[in-house]
Amino acid sequence: MKIECFTVGMFHVNTYLVTDEHSGASAIIDTGESQQLAQALGARRDTLNIVAILLTHGHIDHAGALPSLQELWDVPTYLGAKERPLFEALPRQGDWFGMPQLNRPCGRIDHWIEDGATISIGDSKLQYLSTPGHTPGQGCFYDDSDIIVGDTLFAGSIGRTDFPMSNPADMRTSLERLFELPHHLRVHSGHGPVTTLATELKSNPFISFLRGREGVARS
Repeated sequence: MKIECFTVGMFHVNTYLVTDEHSGASAIIDTGESQQLAQALGARRDTLNIVAILLTHGHIDHAGALPSLQELWDVPTYLGAKERPLFEALPRQGDWFGMPQLNRPCGRIDHWIEDGATISIGDSKLQYLSTPGHTPGQGCFYDDSDIIVGDTLFAGSIGRTDFPMSNPADMRTSLERLFELPHHLRVHSGHGPVTTLATELKSNPFISFLRGREGVARS
């Protein structure tokens, strides 16, 4: 699949347009909290065949602009089932962080998905891996070469677990599951540059607990 990254909003969140190059069908993954993504993709509306919107999790910076994208494309929207309480708290999430101006309407979720779900984008398929910890229902979407991880993993870091509804123990378990996937996968995070599972296994200080069992020395 072709993957285009759009870094938007005050949190510099990475949002993605993934396209099946055979059929031309595309999906949006995450939305930002501003109108930037809607404006960027709306300018290409006549050339895009958007068939789905996927959310890695329900924080403001990843899901806050969902209504504006759904106004442009009334297509099925997917989010992990465990994320429902956080997503439905979007109208007051800004209050949690002392920024009430960021409170947002929820938008619409059509499919509350479970671990192992498969989503078809044209002739391509994305698998869903549930990776709670940063949030209760944080999840990743992947194929044979790439994985879009939201705020589960970053280049050199991991998602924070000191927010409301975060859980450090769940994060540790999720990281263990994430690194059971093939290490050649390119990692597209919610913030920061592209990396790979192999690179992070060798050098990320937050997953040193995995290196021993994988037999990998720190670089």
